Amino acid sequence: MPTFIMLTKIAPSFTRELLTVEELGREIGVRVRAHCPSVKWTAHYAILGPYDFMDIFEAKDQAEASEVALITSTVGGATTETWGGLPYEKFVEVAKDAAKP
Repeated sequence: MPTFIMLTKIAPSFTRELLTVEELGREIGVRVRAHCPSVKWTAHYAILGPYDFMDIFEAKDQAEASEVALITSTVGGATTETWGGLPYEKFVEVAKDAAKP
């Protein structure tokens, strides 16, 4: 399955109380599992910088990855940015193939 990286910025009203953030994460998890059962979470990080969280997950296609982002946005009033990712080993294969005459 393709890999996706999603950066999330939670609305300030949800970050004022840590308990609210935990509840928000649980609710997003419940909804994603219900609507996108084939999604496999690889990593979830709280990060410093312009975003609050970074998730790495596998989804069957871009539509399913978009659904994960939409669920995340609508549940917490969050903004998301989602990118497709290619494992480095696969990138090396692609690069070698592209370098052939």
